[in-house]
Amino acid sequence: MSYNSMSSTLLRVMVSWLIISFSYDHERFLMPHTDQHRFGMQLAQLSRSWRGELDRRLAGLGLSQARWLVLLHLARFRDELPTQRELAQSVGVEGPTLARLLDSLETQGLVRRQAVVEDRRAKKISLDDSARPLIEQIEAISTQLRKELFDGIDEDELRRCQLVHARILSNLEKR
Repeated sequence: MSYNSMSSTLLRVMVSWLIISFSYDHERFLMPHTDQHRFGMQLAQLSRSWRGELDRRLAGLGLSQARWLVLLHLARFRDELPTQRELAQSVGVEGPTLARLLDSLETQGLVRRQAVVEDRRAKKISLDDSARPLIEQIEAISTQLRKELFDGIDEDELRRCQLVHARILSNLEKR
């Protein structure tokens, strides 16, 4: 198949998809399909932009997004140290990805791995004391950004938004 015929086939498929998408029965939903689509796109853009801005502000600390995220999640385990598997679940990454991040954080002296007596394969992960000031800086920078982003948004608006997000998350978890 030539490049031109592939691109015209792709164009036909895309146009067909648009026609089907916009002619879909909108009355079955609380919002028209286009509003749901815009909402999803805005939510995705908000997440990317917020994280990107936080990443930009934290760059001066010498941490990538993945690394500061691991540190923050680890700091939130208060009662008991997480295993590497529990931390991976909390952060939302695969085990091998977390292992590489922990290798680098351990090399920096920010985290420690400790053997679990009951299971030789498992490792508990702890923050080194030297990570505490860094986490305080991360928290201060992220708190400042949050204040800036929520400027002009009252508590009722925020609560309504949280209810909508919670319902969407609940619908996702049903799948």
